[in-house]
Amino acid sequence: MALDSVFWISFVTIASGMIIKLASLCFKSKCKECELCGGRIRIVRDVEMEERQTEFELTHKQPSSLDEK
Repeated sequence: MALDSVFWISFVTIASGMIIKLASLCFKSKCKECELCGGRIRIVRDVEMEERQTEFELTHKQPSSLDEK
């Protein structure tokens, strides 16, 4: 009985970890469109807005207390 519960806890932990890692990889991907499972799952990202935000942050960098030291 104890081995059965250990197996299912391990299985659920590994499966959820894999799903979270896949979601993280899809989020960090810079692709405009991404299809998984033969087109069943489709991800379209607006990377232009992210690029503008990154450029804004780099050009309008605010001094922090670490830069003063």
